[in-house]
Amino acid sequence: QLLRKKMFNRVAFGPGVNKNKLITRRMFVLSAAKVIIFVGIIGRLFSLQISENKKYSFLADKNRLRAWKLPPKRGIFEDYFGNTIADNNQVFQLHVVPEEVEDFNYLMVRLKNIIKIDNREIRRIYKKKEKQLPWQTLIISENLSWEEFSRLNLFLHELPGAKPVFSVARQYPQAENFTHVLGYVAEASTQDINNYSFIKENYVPGLRVGKTGLEKALEKELIGASGLQRYEVNAHGKKIKQIDRVEGIQGKSFRTTIDQEVQNYVQKLLIGKSGSISVMDIYTGDMIAMGSSPSFDPNQFVHGIDSKEWNKINEDPMKPLINKSVSGLYSPGSTIKPLVALSALENHVITPQFVHKCEGKMELYDHKYHCWQKKGHGYMRLRNAIKQSCDIYFYEVARRLGVDRLSITAKKYGLGEKVLSGYFFEEKSGIIPSTKWKLKNIGKGWVLGETLLTGIGQGYILCTPLELCLMIAQMANGGFKIRPRIIDDGTVIYEDIKSTIDNQLKKFELGSKEEEEIITADVDLDLMKTESVNLKPLFRNPENVKFVNEAMYAVSNEFMGTAYASRHEKQKYQYAGKTGTAQIKSITEEQRELDIDIQDIPYEDRDHAVFIAFAPYKKPRYAISVIVEHGGTGSSVAAPIAKKVIKKVLERHKLRKKYQLDLFEEV
Repeated sequence: QLLRKKMFNRVAFGPGVNKNKLITRRMFVLSAAKVIIFVGIIGRLFSLQISENKKYSFLADKNRLRAWKLPPKRGIFEDYFGNTIADNNQVFQLHVVPEEVEDFNYLMVRLKNIIKIDNREIRRIYKKKEKQLPWQTLIISENLSWEEFSRLNLFLHELPGAKPVFSVARQYPQAENFTHVLGYVAEASTQDINNYSFIKENYVPGLRVGKTGLEKALEKELIGASGLQRYEVNAHGKKIKQIDRVEGIQGKSFRTTIDQEVQNYVQKLLIGKSGSISVMDIYTGDMIAMGSSPSFDPNQFVHGIDSKEWNKINEDPMKPLINKSVSGLYSPGSTIKPLVALSALENHVITPQFVHKCEGKMELYDHKYHCWQKKGHGYMRLRNAIKQSCDIYFYEVARRLGVDRLSITAKKYGLGEKVLSGYFFEEKSGIIPSTKWKLKNIGKGWVLGETLLTGIGQGYILCTPLELCLMIAQMANGGFKIRPRIIDDGTVIYEDIKSTIDNQLKKFELGSKEEEEIITADVDLDLMKTESVNLKPLFRNPENVKFVNEAMYAVSNEFMGTAYASRHEKQKYQYAGKTGTAQIKSITEEQRELDIDIQDIPYEDRDHAVFIAFAPYKKPRYAISVIVEHGGTGSSVAAPIAKKVIKKVLERHKLRKKYQLDLFEEV
C-alpha cells in the first residue's frame, strides 16, 4: 500500500515535487484570480454608478421619456384692412419610425382598421418607406379627424412605433382668389432642407414651406422657430403625462397692400378666362389687386395633393400654375402707343401738331403694313392718332424716332425690368428690343420694318401685365418714378409723395434756371431730394406727359375713341386709358379680306385683348392693366372689364383712406 501511494504521488505531482507546496501555490493563484475578478466587478460598478452615471440615466430616461419636436408656427398674412388671408389651424397626424416597429405589415393591417386607410394609400406609404432611411419618421396620415385621433390613442398599446402628433397646417380662407399673390406651401423637400439653413434648423417631419409667391419669398421670416414637448410613456410607448413643454416662436406676420374685396372681385371677373388684372396706387406703388386666371385652390397642397388633381392642374392648357401678372409675357399691342408718343415728344422728333395721312396701309421695301382701320383714318394729328389708335401714324412716328430711343424711354417707365423683385421668385422681366439687343441675342442686324412693328407693340417687344400697370402709373402721377410694393411696412405715406410731386411740378412751371437744368436732365441724374421723399423725374418736359395723359382721356371719353363704349358718365369714375390688341399670329392678305369673325377663329389663334388706364382722370390715384388671353380686341373685351374694376376700386377709396388715417393715429 505504501509503495502504491508513492507511485500515485510520483504520477500525479511528478518526481521531486512537494505536495504541500503545490497546493499552496494553486491556492494563491485561485485567490489572486478571485481578487482580480472582484476588483474588476467593483471597478465596473464604479464606472456604471459614478463615471457613466449620466449616460445610463439618460438611456434609462429615454425608455421612459419621449421628446417631440413641435412644428414651427408660420406667421400669418393679412390684407390691407387686417382681414386674415393666410392662417394656421391645428391638425392631428400619425407618425411612425420604421426601425422602432417590430412588424410593419402587422402595424399597417391594424391601422387600416383603426383609421380607415385605403389600399391606394397603403401602397403610397410602402413606396415612401422604401425611399427613406429606417430611422427617419414616416408620416402615415397628415390630417386625422378627432375621432380617428382619439381611437388611435385608445389602441396605442397595440401599435408599437406609432406616434399620434399634434401639428399645425396652413389654411387659405379665400382659396383660389389669393393663390397667385400668396403662393402655397407644401412639404419641405431635401433640396429645401439642404439649401436653406433656417429650414434645416427648424425641420420636423412633415414641415411645410413656401413653394411660390410671398410664402416662398418671405419664408425666412415666416417660418418661426420650432418648440419641444416631453412626455412620460409606459412600456408600450403610450403617453402617461406631459413632463415639459417649450413653446416655439411664431413667425413674423405681414400685412399686404391688397384689398381683399377688390382681389375677390377681379378674380370673379376673370372666371372662365385666361389673363390678368393688376391695380396699383400711382403714388405709393401699393398693389391693390393682382389677379391671375385660371387659378387653383392652394389648400390642396397643404396635406399633399392627389396625383389625379395634380395632373389636372398641371396639364390644363390655360396654365393655372403660372402667375400671369408677373410671369406672363405678352406683346403690349397699341397700349405702347402713348409711350411711343411721349418718347417722340421728349426727343423732339415730332410735335403735337405733327400731321400724317393714314390710307389704311403703307409699303416699305415691298412689304405692306396695315392699319386696323381698312379704309384708313385720313389726316391725323398726334392726339387724334392716340384717341383712334391709328397704326399708320405710329409706324411713321416710330420710323422717325428709332428703336433705340424708344427703348430708353420704355425702360425709364418700368418696361423690361422686374416690378416686384424680391417678392416673387417666379417674376419675369419683359423684352424691350434695341439694335444691340437683337445683335446680342439673335445675332442679326436690326431692320427698319422691325422698328415699325415695335412702334405699335408687336414684333420682339414683350411685357408683363405688371410692367404695363407700372408704366401707366408713372405717366399718371406726372412722370415720377415710384417703387411698387405688396407688403405694407408703414414707411410710405401718400401725402408726402403727393406733396413732393406737386412741389416739383410747380418748380417746373416757374421756369427758373435751376428748373430748366432739371428739365433737360435724363433718368440717370441723382434722386431729387426733399425732406421726406426721394423722387426721380422720368421726363424732360412735364408738359409732354400732360399731353399724352389728356389724349388717353379722349380714348375713353370722346366719340370715336377706341374705349368710348366703356366710358363712365359720372365724372368721379371717369378714367383715361388705351386699348390694345396683341396679335399672336400673322394675318394673311386672304384672311384680311375675308374679315373673319373672332368666333370662327381657333381659340389659340385669337389675339390677346389688352387695356391700360388710370382713374379718376381729374385727380388720378390708381392705375390698372387688363389682359385677356385670346380675348380678341382690347376695346370689346378688356376695356369693359377695366370699367367695372375702376368703379369698384374708386368706391372703396374712402374706406382705404379712412383706414390709413386710423392706423396713423394709432402709431
